Amino acid sequence: MHLVMIHPATYDNCRAAVERAFELFPQDLTGKKVVIKPNVLRASTADEHIVTHPAVLRAVVAAVEQRAPQEIVVGDNPGLFSYGDNESTFEKTGLMAAAGKYYRNLGDSPRPIAFLPELIPEVGVSREILDTDILISLPKFKSHGLTVMTGAIKNSYGILPGAQKARLHRMAGTPERFHELIVDVFRLRIPDLFILDAVVGMEGNGPASPDLREIGLVLAADNAVALDGVVARMMGLEPGRLRFLQKARELGLGDFDEQKISLDGELRIIPDFKVPPLGGEAIACNEAVQEIIKGRTRVRPAADPDLCTACGLCVEHCPVEAITMEADLPVADAETCITCFCCQEICPDKAMTLD
Repeated sequence: MHLVMIHPATYDNCRAAVERAFELFPQDLTGKKVVIKPNVLRASTADEHIVTHPAVLRAVVAAVEQRAPQEIVVGDNPGLFSYGDNESTFEKTGLMAAAGKYYRNLGDSPRPIAFLPELIPEVGVSREILDTDILISLPKFKSHGLTVMTGAIKNSYGILPGAQKARLHRMAGTPERFHELIVDVFRLRIPDLFILDAVVGMEGNGPASPDLREIGLVLAADNAVALDGVVARMMGLEPGRLRFLQKARELGLGDFDEQKISLDGELRIIPDFKVPPLGGEAIACNEAVQEIIKGRTRVRPAADPDLCTACGLCVEHCPVEAITMEADLPVADAETCITCFCCQEICPDKAMTLD
């Protein structure tokens, strides 16, 4: 039996909901390294509600601080439409101030990890994510044009730095296959706790829709499948119709069946909640979005000879050894490059550009 918390909250008082989450799903943080991963799709303002709200992040950071961890790290890798400068994205959203001294750029230290031999043999995953003792995921209550909804499972897509996300979007080929891919990414490092910002949610053609809904809740669970099943029902969806939830259940990652979930709080279906088509047509058939995805997958890093000092940091930090120094200028091998763009993030002279 899975437990899901549904707690009333505003951005002014969400600390109480966060504390309740830690009571229901206790985490032994003493002396541990803790990574907190909000949902940071792209640079935006807090009142657009495209990202996890800074107030929720601030409340979670404060709650973690009180539990005597050895180290706290806050970070994420922005989505398809915004990467290469994680700091400015965190600054604009207000999440940098909420993270305080704990912010870390997760894009500059990917580690190669085996993935799907039949599709892509390895991906780069943020080292901080792989090395942490406790991973806390902070999804946002939103619709999504390709996966219909985004929540606990989809939030883990951000463990991939750079344009790998766009690359997988393109390689998936169909919405159904992409649903399955996000579960494959999720399994690379399953978070220990999920605290979902549903104070203000997003409907319509998310994940960057202007259509917002006042919901007034914070949800939490230690099982992503159960939590996403509850979110789906709140949106008026049948969870069993979402392929990513079907696959997650098939793999034994949890269950969305109402009989397998206990609630701390009340589940109310949001009336007339607008969701994209269940087939993923909102993105899959959107030519403008597809062109952006194709453009991201073609991009490769290149050094600006006027800025490069041949320090070699990009060579040292490339997780797949795709960069070599030729005539005092780093050159990336297009076949080896996994488009994580760690080289751009790590370059002290901002000499690596994306061509």
